[in-house]
Amino acid sequence: MTDVTIGVVGLGEAGALYATGLADAGARVRGYDPFRELGDPRVEQMATPEDLAPDVDVVLSLVGGRAAVAVAHDFLTVMPNGAVFADLNTVAPDVKSQIADEAASHGALMADVAVLAPVPRAGFKTPLLASGAGAETLVDLLAPLGVPITVSGAVAGDAARLKLLRSVFMKGLAALVIESVSAARSAGAEEWITEQMSAELGPDGRQLVDRLITGTYEHIERRTHEVEDALHMLEASDQHADMTRATLAWFERIRTER
Repeated sequence: MTDVTIGVVGLGEAGALYATGLADAGARVRGYDPFRELGDPRVEQMATPEDLAPDVDVVLSLVGGRAAVAVAHDFLTVMPNGAVFADLNTVAPDVKSQIADEAASHGALMADVAVLAPVPRAGFKTPLLASGAGAETLVDLLAPLGVPITVSGAVAGDAARLKLLRSVFMKGLAALVIESVSAARSAGAEEWITEQMSAELGPDGRQLVDRLITGTYEHIERRTHEVEDALHMLEASDQHADMTRATLAWFERIRTER
């Protein structure tokens, strides 16, 4: 057991994996989620933000982008001075900046954290990028527990910007795979095109193709919002965004048809 006390807010798939993994690594972990009961003895689930927040070193927020600001407010108002509020949700850089401003007003350190792969693949050892006033402190707290985390900038929003740039590629690749498979299916060539794409993507290509398809359909709501944020970022910087617009069209179609 280490001297680190971590609060994990949001105990869905990713949050549960972080909570249990960090507990196994030796941290004291408290969880909070008014909609889910984790039911794991390794994690003390608290009833309110006020119950979770006293004497925590860091709060990890994994609640989804649309709830990020409201959840940050609920916890920043009760966290101890000097504690780190780490936002791991995929949102636009200006949202991370907004959370950082509120954190500063309450004496907390905010870390903008980008999660660089699907958490189910590696759990709490999923690679992270962190920026903002709390990034260095967050690294000091999490790296000894085995979390692969790198500081990417001093300003909240820097990590979010890099994550959305990555999303342009990864979500665009998913849309391209889905379009190719759909067209091939109508021509009776689904398995053939899947094998062709898999071969081009390397030794684990088949698993990647399958993961891109199933992950997109399973998480279409969240990933659509992610592509929307990526598109807004590109448009705001006067970059061409034709592929990202096409990705968003595909994701919106999938969401509508589900």
